[in-house]
Amino acid sequence: MTIRSATFGLAAVLLLVDGRALGVERALPDVRSDVVVRALTLINTPYRYGGSTPDGGFDCSGLVRYVYNAVTTHQLPRRAEDIGKIGAPIDRSQLEPGDLVFFNTLARAYSHVAIYIGDGRFLHAPARGGKVRIEALDDRYWAARFDGARRVLVDAEAIVRAAPPTRRPLIDRQDDEIRP
Repeated sequence: MTIRSATFGLAAVLLLVDGRALGVERALPDVRSDVVVRALTLINTPYRYGGSTPDGGFDCSGLVRYVYNAVTTHQLPRRAEDIGKIGAPIDRSQLEPGDLVFFNTLARAYSHVAIYIGDGRFLHAPARGGKVRIEALDDRYWAARFDGARRVLVDAEAIVRAAPPTRRPLIDRQDDEIRP
């Protein structure tokens, strides 16, 4: 890990604390930013089939579900195919950070999901042996398998409603490690 990535990760953790527990209503662009920042803190987390935690690793839907659950009040389904049924379908030209992008990687529609982070790039947990990373939508492999995009973050009130004002500690007192 480089000093730059460690510094960015720490800054992201300090800025985010707990996206849904700040106890104030946030504008939709802030929620989108929080989704992207939280996702970026998970870069290099190992892939694990069925994985849904930073410590245990992530598969594609586990990563998306973890990020959205950490930042919003959305409780996303567990499977990419089911996540692809919620929100509003959008055109690729309408993508905004925090939107979800879907790919056909297993010879079936919506078999892979990722978080769009802006500038034609997305963050995802790719496959066995891989790690959470950023890729380009225009990459030949991904462009050929692009299935569509959906906007789950539609209205700020629905996203932050009834989030109780609690704060998770940045430091786990058991081992004094900083946790994302």
